[in-house]
Amino acid sequence: MKYIRYSYGGKTAYGILDGETVKEIAGGLFGERLETGKSTNLGSVQLLCPCEPTKIFGVGWNYQSHIDTRKPPSNPELFFVPTSALLAHEGNVMIPPGASNIHYEGELAAVIGKETWRATAEEAETNIFGFTCGNDVSEREWQKNDLQWLPAKGSDTFAPLGPAIVAGFDWRRGRIETRVNGAAVQSGEFRELLFDPPTIVSYISQYVTLFPGDVIYTGTPGTTRALQAGDQVEVEIPGIGVLRNKVAISF
Repeated sequence: MKYIRYSYGGKTAYGILDGETVKEIAGGLFGERLETGKSTNLGSVQLLCPCEPTKIFGVGWNYQSHIDTRKPPSNPELFFVPTSALLAHEGNVMIPPGASNIHYEGELAAVIGKETWRATAEEAETNIFGFTCGNDVSEREWQKNDLQWLPAKGSDTFAPLGPAIVAGFDWRRGRIETRVNGAAVQSGEFRELLFDPPTIVSYISQYVTLFPGDVIYTGTPGTTRALQAGDQVEVEIPGIGVLRNKVAISF
């Protein structure tokens, strides 16, 4: 099942995406999710970030293809991303003043569906509501000199997310591809993750309570390179969709 959050006719709503048809639901994304009987065409709505998290985590160094010859970490390497960094499908990634080396990082993002605290991996898996596409935009020069990576990974618009959350997505058989201006620049399979989503969620929950809607970017495969103003980045996960964003200069 694909779920979206959207704006239509001055109203914000959640809906089920059925092909090109959006079926409005009531009761919230993590509630009853009752169809209201109202529907519209996908092309007539504005897609928003598919959920409203209380917090966002990212995981670094989670593919061997990304860390290359470095030793894999013994636990998920976590960093915090503010919710103000979120950006919807088709929104513009803004290059902030002073930024000189912004990179894409296409990622599988997990969305929490139930309050989760000190969960086992098995419990954590049942508490994941679904998955969506993410782009962990990163300013590499700032990252080198930033203990917490906050400006480097948490600047406004640095966390594109969407377009839809898919409940029941089989991440074990999933794969990802990132494209810049139509050319493939990253690819990977989720079976290559050093720490899989249930393990990551379980680990975080030992220290921080996760709430419905919270988002975890699970890491990026392969290598990355700098983006320029005007570039278009697409993150595609078959079975979920394509997250598309352009890069612009912030004034």
